[in-house]
Amino acid sequence: LLGQILDQWFESEPLKATLATDAVIGAMASPHTPGSGYVLLHHVMGELEGRRGAWGYVAGGMGALSQAIAHAALAWGAHIFAEKAVCHVLLGRDGRAQGVVLQDGTEVRSKLVLSNASPQITFLELTPQEQLPKDFVQRIQQVDTRSPVTKINVAVDRLPSFLAAPNTRDGRPLPHHQCSIHLNCEGTHLLHQAFAEATHGNPSSRPMIELCIPSALDPGLAPRGCHVVSLFTQYTPSVLAGGRPWDEQARNAYADTVFDCIEAYAPGFKASVVGRDILAPPDLERIFGLPGGNIFHGGMSLDQLYFARPAPSYSGYRSPVPSLYLCGSGAHPGGGVMGAAGRNAARVALEDFRRL
Repeated sequence: LLGQILDQWFESEPLKATLATDAVIGAMASPHTPGSGYVLLHHVMGELEGRRGAWGYVAGGMGALSQAIAHAALAWGAHIFAEKAVCHVLLGRDGRAQGVVLQDGTEVRSKLVLSNASPQITFLELTPQEQLPKDFVQRIQQVDTRSPVTKINVAVDRLPSFLAAPNTRDGRPLPHHQCSIHLNCEGTHLLHQAFAEATHGNPSSRPMIELCIPSALDPGLAPRGCHVVSLFTQYTPSVLAGGRPWDEQARNAYADTVFDCIEAYAPGFKASVVGRDILAPPDLERIFGLPGGNIFHGGMSLDQLYFARPAPSYSGYRSPVPSLYLCGSGAHPGGGVMGAAGRNAARVALEDFRRL
């Protein structure tokens, strides 16, 4: 249990709760949920520019990372079809993947097909079901994709000023503005309470909030004097109690709760807001193809990791369909902006390609 690990190493409850957020981030789990300690480990493994466990902002926003990957691929001769949805994987008479068919009917032929879509989209929507073992399909259908996340993007006309560390007169970003700011994390019991509310189908009344101001480091993201604020919040259930829809009223009611919480830490925040974009779990699924809104393509619980991700006997990136590979967050080692699943899948695919 995460709680036992934190209690063993730390005394400060706010510090323990802040560290605990990385153990429940993107997971419908509490710090008291068995296995939550691994998710914390998952988020501090690796390094950035030689600094172990470090994280960083992408200059130009996260989209710039996709552009960098695209430019590298183009330099090696890749062809990129933007805004072209895939209809299904094209199979030959021998059952091997031979390319994909786009929704406009265009066939893109290839000897190998790598999918970084979720296992659910890859195998339940894009692959002919008769080509897959029934037990494999059942396993993919049973993957726990519950998500607690609602992402809120905010435009503000001034830098938030927190009671704990007020802004200077010149309004320039201070060190804490350039970090990840955790709110409603004074104790791990608050995280558990927020989780418990969501298990009953209700958005948390005091949500866990991770607040970042990327424009404090990357001024080009907002007009002079203004800023963009990224709010990663939980817990919000994918399905609301009583079958209520995640309509505009539900989204705005939850966002108002989040903003009220921030206001208590940084008076004047609500008055500074000039726009907001609220993405509840169904929106994350519809827009980004995240099953249930889950940012990891499936829960990072111990029964869905290592040799069991996405299914037992299929953790090596190869799928039941020859020449079809899974290379996204639903494959080992799971979610996170690290590229490990893609690199590993590419090496396996290249090994098979040489045999072909």
